Order: sequence, then C-alpha cells, then structure tokens
Amino acid sequence: MKAILRQKNITISESVSVANSLMKRVVGLMFKKQLGRDESLLIEPCNSIHTCFMNFPIDVLFLGKSNQIIHIIREMKPWRMTTIFLKSKKVLELPGGRLPSEIEIGDVLEFENV
Repeated sequence: MKAILRQKNITISESVSVANSLMKRVVGLMFKKQLGRDESLLIEPCNSIHTCFMNFPIDVLFLGKSNQIIHIIREMKPWRMTTIFLKSKKVLELPGGRLPSEIEIGDVLEFENV
C-alpha cells in the first residue's frame, strides 16, 4: 500500500505495512534494526505511541477518522512516549527525517493499494 498526499502531489511512503491486530500493534517497530527509506507502518486503531526497545528515530503522523493529519512528531527518539491524542484513529510511523517539510496539520493522506 502507498501513502499519498494528493493535494501536494507527495508520496509519503511507497510501502505501508498495516498493524491492525493486537499483537502487531503491540510489537510495532520494536527490535527492528532499521526501517527502509520508503517503508512505513500504519497502526490502527491508535492514539498514542512509545518508542521503547526501538533502535532508530521515527517521524510520526497522527491521523483522524478521515486520515486528516492532527499531529506531527519529527525525529522521535527511542525510549520516548507521546501523550494521548483523543481524535487520533491511526498513526503512520516513518523513518526519522523522511517526512517532507511541506507536510502540515490539516493535510489529508490517501492510502492506495499497489
């Protein structure tokens, strides 16, 4: 699956994996050595994350029910925790430093199968 910001003609991720079961959500990116430049993880449902047991920083997009970006965290380091974002329904995690600077709160992501 791809993550696209169509209104700005930006592909956020070429390869989105989905963590939608309890076990996949609990494990997430923990213990991975790295995440490929075009890889990301979509966690749903999700309104808060942590980076415990992670080996690299991540960029994070909290998404509302229509995939509207409600919060952005850039370069979140390992062993950190976010607050709970009550309006968040999903979280997209990308390699740290991968998120284009044009991405803003209020933008809407689209996910399409490849």
